[in-house]
Amino acid sequence: MPHVLNVHLNDRLVGTITNLTSDHNVFTFADSYRDDPGAPVLSLGFYNAERKLVNPSKVPQVRLLPFFANLLPEGHLREYLAQRARVNPVRDFPLLWLTGNDLPGAVIVSHSEGLKTPAEDPDNVVPPDTEKDPTVLKFSLAGVQLKFSAIHEAAGGLTIPVHGRDGRWVLKMPSATYKNVPENEFSMLTFARIVGVDVPETGLIESGSVRNLPPEVRSDLGSALYQRRFDRDGDARIHTEDFNQIYGQYPAQKYENVSYGNMLSGIWNTMGEQATREFIRRLVFTIAIGNGDMHLKNWSVIYPDGRTPQLAPAYDYVSTIVYLPNDKLGLSIAQSKEWSDVSFTQLERFARKAGVPRGVVLEAAREMASQIRAEWPRAKSNLELSGDMVNRIDAHMASIPILNGKTTHAAALTSETASAEPQAEIS
Repeated sequence: MPHVLNVHLNDRLVGTITNLTSDHNVFTFADSYRDDPGAPVLSLGFYNAERKLVNPSKVPQVRLLPFFANLLPEGHLREYLAQRARVNPVRDFPLLWLTGNDLPGAVIVSHSEGLKTPAEDPDNVVPPDTEKDPTVLKFSLAGVQLKFSAIHEAAGGLTIPVHGRDGRWVLKMPSATYKNVPENEFSMLTFARIVGVDVPETGLIESGSVRNLPPEVRSDLGSALYQRRFDRDGDARIHTEDFNQIYGQYPAQKYENVSYGNMLSGIWNTMGEQATREFIRRLVFTIAIGNGDMHLKNWSVIYPDGRTPQLAPAYDYVSTIVYLPNDKLGLSIAQSKEWSDVSFTQLERFARKAGVPRGVVLEAAREMASQIRAEWPRAKSNLELSGDMVNRIDAHMASIPILNGKTTHAAALTSETASAEPQAEIS
């Protein structure tokens, strides 16, 4: 018999996902949601160019639609969750069923008949004893890094809650492959805050002091990073989605098919000038610290009122060039992923191709570049970075034209409007 999951945004029914015996997954909007022009937004990706809600025509097998697939963890974290829950890691449906009560944003997924666990079928469903197993952490924080949903105790410290549900903090564990990644991310987020980027509350904690960590997770690798979830406000859930969801791509495609120019055009057309300027400021910051991992899943929008998209607070800022000296931009700018190509001339082409006034782009870029040049010399000695890391970032910044002062001819440009080439909105 087909299983049906109800999809809610908080307490509002949005639609259903039906898992057929062939393992095809059919998502359908509820009539009450589709016919309500004031309904909260599930994803910008479900709207057409006229901003009308469209029922998806695709019926994927084994996988869910990209929007839902992106709610699930990737890589080692997915394998870990599937192994602990004894479900097939290839199949999205049982993993969404398992984690549906603590997904990113305001999405809540539950069985239509109120079943906590499906009938016994190891190839098709979650085993019935999984719900009672206290070692299974039933949460989903999308991404590949090993991370947990955690509770910050009043007396200090962090605890992984039973089943991992309902945590208000993201806990990111240190890597056995790359040294001091939590310290790196904490430092880059701290520096981002210094230059005016909106970032969540963040801190470092010794891994060994975190209570209720699963026994197979190493706690001897040093500090972990904790960060307040911006999709939670007390018990309230605030809806968010990442740009991979907006563009309707599966997690493995997060570096593909879409450029920063596509994002720039979509943000300009959908969210306006203020958000566009903030996007450019964050993009310049990403370039300055040498973060080659700013793919589509590391940019998100948030819906404070349920309908109006805004850029979500920044996250996942890591200087990857300190580990991978030959790393490049995660997405292209004016058809290039080379750090050394990022000049004001390139940014002018970038704006023109995206149909955005060049003054908006260049002024925001110039402002952020100036702030970084002013603040980095003072900040770098107070961050949780080794001397070698600082030296690598120094050398990297010196190689970027918009930071090293070698292409200043565009600095006098004002907000005159370049000829706009029509571009599609985010859809």
